[in-house]
Amino acid sequence: MNGHTDILLDSGTNELEVVMFKVANGTFGINVLKVREIINPLPITATPNAHRHVEGVIRLRQEVIPVVDLAQVLNLSPSNEPDQDKLIVAELNKMKVAFHVHSVSRIHRISWEQIEKPSELSLNAESHTIGIVKLESEMSLLLDFEKIVVDINPKTGLSVEQVKNLGPRDRSEKRIVIAEDSAVLRKLLQDTLTEAGYERLSFFENGKAAWDYLEGLVKEDQTFKVDLIITDIEMPQMDGHHLTLRIKQEEHLKQIPVIIFSSLITTDLYHKGEKVGADKQISKPEIVELVETIDSFVR
Repeated sequence: MNGHTDILLDSGTNELEVVMFKVANGTFGINVLKVREIINPLPITATPNAHRHVEGVIRLRQEVIPVVDLAQVLNLSPSNEPDQDKLIVAELNKMKVAFHVHSVSRIHRISWEQIEKPSELSLNAESHTIGIVKLESEMSLLLDFEKIVVDINPKTGLSVEQVKNLGPRDRSEKRIVIAEDSAVLRKLLQDTLTEAGYERLSFFENGKAAWDYLEGLVKEDQTFKVDLIITDIEMPQMDGHHLTLRIKQEEHLKQIPVIIFSSLITTDLYHKGEKVGADKQISKPEIVELVETIDSFVR
């Protein structure tokens, strides 16, 4: 599947490919860029004191990989036809995880504009949905796999404690624009960057909202109000690669440093960010590296 992703995002096309799969009666999706392979279930070794959503571990070639039961995570029924079950081996936040699903259907190539953010009415504090994919025949829920992993093991997420050891520095006047669709991560980024001393933070829940703001500053000749931009990659309406490309193509914005901060910064995908002109790419959850990089750009 790795080679299959090369056609995407080379020039910030604002497209993605989604692997559709079933858990119970629900249809869900995962970005192809996160998928390393899809395999038939392997023998699982139970691990003592494991989280209730973790079935155990598998040995895949030379790697030991945890298996997460998505039916448990989503509070859905177990599989009725175990012979159809699959493991989706994904890589995110610098780790590999196998997600146990009940069947895998096909890959759809779509635009981020086809993905809507769920309404607040359909969400709760435990929601694992980052977007609703509108297809001709059905709707599919794009899951927040990073949140699923962080809920199981909080150590894989951002930590305010990590930035407390950074040396004192006057960061209060630096103005930073941040595009991040996850409300949980927006709050964590606000907490960690504020703890580091950055106080002038402007958050946007997707790339389009951030672009609209930046475009407004260009029209008003006020681009001096932004010292640096941080963006996630996966976001409804406009993804981070497309946002970065637009910024670097705009004469009045291209000098502003753009940091891509995403769980998708893998060796295979690093060149995607390079091609759209990102000044730096940092893998979540490396918050200390993020703060040190911001420092280097906004002295």
